[in-house]
Amino acid sequence: MKVGRIQTLKVNRISDYGLYLADEEGNEVLLPNRYVSLDNAVGDELSVFVYHDSEDRLVATTETPFITEGSVAALKVVDKSIHGAFLDWGLTGKDLFLPNRNQQGGVLAGHSYVVWMYVDNITGRCVATMKLKPYIDNDVITVEPRQAVNILVASESPIGYRCIINSRHWGMLYKNQVFKPVSVGDRLDGFVRRITDDNRIDLTLRREGYDGVAISADTLLKLLQDNGGQLPVGDDSSPEEVHRLTQMSKKVFKRAVGMLLKSGKIVADGHSIKLK
Repeated sequence: MKVGRIQTLKVNRISDYGLYLADEEGNEVLLPNRYVSLDNAVGDELSVFVYHDSEDRLVATTETPFITEGSVAALKVVDKSIHGAFLDWGLTGKDLFLPNRNQQGGVLAGHSYVVWMYVDNITGRCVATMKLKPYIDNDVITVEPRQAVNILVASESPIGYRCIINSRHWGMLYKNQVFKPVSVGDRLDGFVRRITDDNRIDLTLRREGYDGVAISADTLLKLLQDNGGQLPVGDDSSPEEVHRLTQMSKKVFKRAVGMLLKSGKIVADGHSIKLK
């Protein structure tokens, strides 16, 4: 039984309180009635999250939490006590505990903070920490250029956004690579743009190379189809106007237009593009 993780367990028996689910070793956990369907039967396999409830009982839920063991998320503080803060992690009737010792500079109710979740070795409970250094590093890089990655925006600076990649590495998303609104706490799909000799990772939100151009061309084609077959933007348009109408940089736009022209799907002049 893996506390803090989503796992597949089998219905072992039915009780007045709910379903008792078992792992391969026969360890049981209760799935309370509020998560049970009338269709559930002994032998069924269910995907559940296992944790300790407000009365410190090990229970299962079919709800999907915002965070699981060994990952990061930006979670909102919903309450505080003398011992720490409580975070909304998406489960009904139970908040995630952020002890005072795991905070950095204190926290404010109603604000969100980037945290890592682990299972405490002594209590077996799920716990949050804002101290990410033991868990997020670039000592041994596990990604490569052009690889698709999951990004959590951790902080913002004048030049860009410091991000956590796959809950494992730090990366930088520069503002000249961003063509849509981005905020701290956002989860984004992105790509590794480059890895420097000192293991710094630069990110982009668009796939580079031929595949990236093809995706942008498809996006532009759909924009044309959704706007009567014509867009008032072309090679002579300003980068700001291109971005306003297409959410693309001018460089990406020109490449996409070039691909569509070559395939004979559009015609273009300096100020507009049209479907053929």
